[in-house]
Amino acid sequence: MTQRNTVFINERVACGPDQPLLWILGPCVIESQELTLCIAETLAELSQRYHLPLVFKASFDKANRSSSKSFRGPGLTAGLKTLQLVKERTSLPVLTDIHEREQVKPAAEVCDILQIPAFLARQTDLILTAAETGKVLNVKKGQFMAPWDMKNVLVKTREVKNDRVLLTERGVSFGYNNLVSDMRSIPLMQELGSPVIFDATHSVQMPGGAGDRSGGDRRMVPYLARGAVAVGCDGLFLETHPRPDEALSDGPNMIALADLPELIETCLRIRQAIRPGADRGKFSGVRG
Repeated sequence: MTQRNTVFINERVACGPDQPLLWILGPCVIESQELTLCIAETLAELSQRYHLPLVFKASFDKANRSSSKSFRGPGLTAGLKTLQLVKERTSLPVLTDIHEREQVKPAAEVCDILQIPAFLARQTDLILTAAETGKVLNVKKGQFMAPWDMKNVLVKTREVKNDRVLLTERGVSFGYNNLVSDMRSIPLMQELGSPVIFDATHSVQMPGGAGDRSGGDRRMVPYLARGAVAVGCDGLFLETHPRPDEALSDGPNMIALADLPELIETCLRIRQAIRPGADRGKFSGVRG
């Protein structure tokens, strides 16, 4: 078994076997600067209240849409300006998706974590270009991939001397328009040497299940999140919105912002139960 790395995201936030549970939270996509900042400020307050190592996430472009008519976001330039404002106003590290090599450099100038979407987890040139920045990568396991297939992603990043990689489980295709979460993926991917995040909101997605868009069942999010923490994931990824039913992208999967505190408290209690005394919700590492 390969020893799992600790990945340092910045001077205050890290993810790994000896660190508190990492939280990656935010809306699916940047709908407007005002709404994005409002969500970010609420999450920053939750981070302070519960002593959470928290990364804010939002996409400037949702390229993987069921329909060309679906809302995609403000685009690279405007989106990165909003994410820069989030950093300045909240001091939270930020994460965003990248889809093309040309997006890597400008995104790396703003973001602390570059995320490779699940559909692109085997795109070698994109992964290598992102890894060459030295930034932390969050690579989502493709819905079509086994957990042990992700070793090839890590081989690619290590070729360019980047071990700062998080792997994310977000369900596997199960028939048509459905996903199922195999919790064995968490320890199996941890054995590859990287921290593993569980994406509880995309795991309840029903890809293309609403005809020209994806459906989902947000009622299942707390169950999967609690299960993943009990299994021992290193972090949780949750998309959230003040009014999910009005969200312009992935609304059926997102948890309401007002419902986050209860889920956070429950997950922290589970974390404490499986790691008594070890997880105090505060950064415990020394950057090295």
